[in-house]
Amino acid sequence: MDAPLVNRVANSGLVTIDLEEMYPAGEVVPFDLKAYLFMELILKEQDFREALKALDWEQYRGKNLAVFCSADAIIPLWAYMLVATHAAPFVADIALCEPADFVEKAFLKKLAALDIQEFEGKRLVIKGCSEKPVPASAYLEITQRLQPVALSIMFGEPCSTVPVYKKAKS
Repeated sequence: MDAPLVNRVANSGLVTIDLEEMYPAGEVVPFDLKAYLFMELILKEQDFREALKALDWEQYRGKNLAVFCSADAIIPLWAYMLVATHAAPFVADIALCEPADFVEKAFLKKLAALDIQEFEGKRLVIKGCSEKPVPASAYLEITQRLQPVALSIMFGEPCSTVPVYKKAKS
């Protein structure tokens, strides 16, 4: 009689972390401050306030807002605060970056908020294959965050991993 099949991966105690689950949901839309500049040089406070107040913010509902300025202008810091004030009730998330950089910023924000204590003393596998492009910075950040608490960190799939870190025995 054949011995029963044993799923050694399931019995290994490995905890898999799938970074793709942290991928920001929703469309990333640009919010270019260039459109609000006077002569593409300066931002006039009163004009900017009026323009933001008149803007249909509903168009950004549930979307991710990438705030940037494509013109070579000095943007006062309060301008970003005003955009955030108006956008917050509508957007899923907001970041100061070019639209192409939004995903990376969103990953780093989510990883910074990760409760690492739940991984204390665990053997971790950071999943390597994903449908969506996970930025390299996310792999760097999660390793840095988890190294102080993890027993070990590996990359890949539970059935085929690359060892990355193993806590030294005391």
